[in-house]
Amino acid sequence: MLKLNRSSYYKWKNSSSARRKRLISDAILGARVKTAFAAERGCYGAKRITAELKDQADHSPVNHKRVARVMRSLKLFGYSKKRKVTTTMADKTKAVFPDLVGRKFTAEKPNRTYVGDITYLPIADGSNMYLATVIDCYSRRLVGFAIADHMRTSLVRDALLMAKGQRGSLAGAVFHSDHGSVGGFNWSSQHLDDMEVCDATSSGGCGSSGATTDALSGAPAPAT
Repeated sequence: MLKLNRSSYYKWKNSSSARRKRLISDAILGARVKTAFAAERGCYGAKRITAELKDQADHSPVNHKRVARVMRSLKLFGYSKKRKVTTTMADKTKAVFPDLVGRKFTAEKPNRTYVGDITYLPIADGSNMYLATVIDCYSRRLVGFAIADHMRTSLVRDALLMAKGQRGSLAGAVFHSDHGSVGGFNWSSQHLDDMEVCDATSSGGCGSSGATTDALSGAPAPAT
């Protein structure tokens, strides 16, 4: 009546015990996955959750594909950076300042050469916050930063003002950024006489400070 093969029916019937064990095993694994997922504040995906579970010596190893299947059944999804925001857009109508750094992102003493950039920080509601940084090339120390929900000139000026407060004075210093007009690196550099800092910008072809800032912010070095 059901139009089933006899062999398929008996195979299903005889495997009921194995299916029950699998459901129980998945339920136990699901509880472990939930615990690890919550501990990482919902950021980890299947592979990282699997690595966390493998570190637990009192449990048997588990395959990441099985973890992914269990996570899908529990509707647990790790953080995925999907949005792309352009924070560097050259404005050909703005004046181009000379490159005083020449790709030499080091300094013989502190408070001589700084690099800066803007990066975006995605938040849960779908919008972005923007982080402007000022890093000393001598020590790789972050001496100034500012966070805002915009990329206007004031964002960069606030980061530079914090750097000035940390150092006391920026007299004789060179500040290097890319040619991006977004955020006002070009624009604000024309208004830094009160901070006694000279701006040295470069295009991507002669040394983009965006990559340099990313590298320097992660390089371990003694703070100065």
